[in-house]
Amino acid sequence: MSDTPFGFGLPPEEPDDGDEGKKKDQESGGGQGPANPFGFGGLPGAGGFGGGPGGPGADNPFAAMFGSLNPNDLGAAFQQLGQMLSYEGGPVNWDMAKQIARQTVSQGSPDGTKDASVGPADRKSVEEAVRLADLWLDDATSLPSGAASAVAWSRAEWVEATLPAWKELVDPVAERVGTAMGDVLPEEMQAMAGPLIGMMRSMGGAMFGTQIGQAVGVLAGEVVGSSDIGLPLGPAGKAALLPVNIETFGKDLSVPQEEVRLYLALREAAHQRLFAHVPWLRSHLFGAVDGYARGIKVDTAKLEDVVGQFDPQNPEQLQEALQQGMFQPEDTPEQKAALARLETALALVEGWVDAVVHAAAKPRLSSADALRETLRRRRASGGPAEQTFATLIGLELRPRRLRDASRLWASLTDARGVDGRDALWHHPDMLPTATDLDDPDGFVHREQIDFSELDKMLGEAADKPDLKKKDNSGDEDQGEDKNKGDDAG
Repeated sequence: MSDTPFGFGLPPEEPDDGDEGKKKDQESGGGQGPANPFGFGGLPGAGGFGGGPGGPGADNPFAAMFGSLNPNDLGAAFQQLGQMLSYEGGPVNWDMAKQIARQTVSQGSPDGTKDASVGPADRKSVEEAVRLADLWLDDATSLPSGAASAVAWSRAEWVEATLPAWKELVDPVAERVGTAMGDVLPEEMQAMAGPLIGMMRSMGGAMFGTQIGQAVGVLAGEVVGSSDIGLPLGPAGKAALLPVNIETFGKDLSVPQEEVRLYLALREAAHQRLFAHVPWLRSHLFGAVDGYARGIKVDTAKLEDVVGQFDPQNPEQLQEALQQGMFQPEDTPEQKAALARLETALALVEGWVDAVVHAAAKPRLSSADALRETLRRRRASGGPAEQTFATLIGLELRPRRLRDASRLWASLTDARGVDGRDALWHHPDMLPTATDLDDPDGFVHREQIDFSELDKMLGEAADKPDLKKKDNSGDEDQGEDKNKGDDAG
């Protein structure tokens, strides 16, 4: 039997002596870096974060790990391995995801910037920027402020605050993969292979946790607020900005840092208004993600190949299958409609924010046009973390038709005013569809249904049967009394 069971590496611990300890550790060949804590393949597109297939220990990561560990480290390694294989939670090991995300953040981003605790000056700057942004937005939208508070987060704090939302997004797909891992075995073998299936599911949860943790950690180095991807990832009513990432974002723009911060505060505050005062919107977006995810078919042929050749001493096979993607969108009308609803919903949210922020910033910031275009391009191209989520969830979390949606919202403002435009958020059936994005003029000048009147009509219709039943009951009583009188006569 091989001396390298399972081939997992050890997550590095933070050295007691800071950078000097890291330097000594690197010189001695110890540690693999937090983005590859279990010796798995590198994260697609993550560049310097992942320990790629050709990295240290790629052929024999367990042996590479033990080459520089003392007996105490060996005990920690086996304890970590035991925790992973004994995991019996949901489809994703979220404790592991959180740990790896924080370790990834601690290493800094590819551009060399490191995470740092937010100081009082940055907190005050963020609070003032959000307060001023809310004042400017009062002229650009009829929706009132949605931010009960404004906070400045470090990258690590962003990880902590957004993991519950990622759990809601990723668990449905991971559940499908976990179920499929057991279903691909013949029924007569499933009873015999019970322990193996349990171990595979535990490792599947760990592997999903590893990749989600890596992706969230990388994304923490890119985002500037809590709503960058168009979904409400943070706590409700809390406008959040990341000062260290804002500084990096504006470094090469030739725009004063104060203007960059204020423009990004406008976007964050606009998102907060929308999600706070359109109560059905969050569930609509997350439901659209879930609906699309549930329509994705796991590539059982690829999974059968992996399971059929599964070697407990080489769990990287499962990791590689996850990295390559095992999802095939069903080519059905229902799945196409689910994808269209999701893409349109994301585009409408981001398009509304883009149009409203531009209306608020254009008269006041000389850099408004440049910042708007920079953010549009940034959202259109996406980053390595978004590409990873596309692999794991089978979905790219960015609006494909942002410019179309923004033009439509601007046209609605011209034709109906701010109140008329924002009134469309009262009901999901009032929003533009994907077809309307193709013909914005037709939608803008189309007469809209007044849903308040419709709700009133439905309410009146619902009351009528009760009245009729009551009247009939009264008539029947009167008829019975009359018959009784006739009988008596």
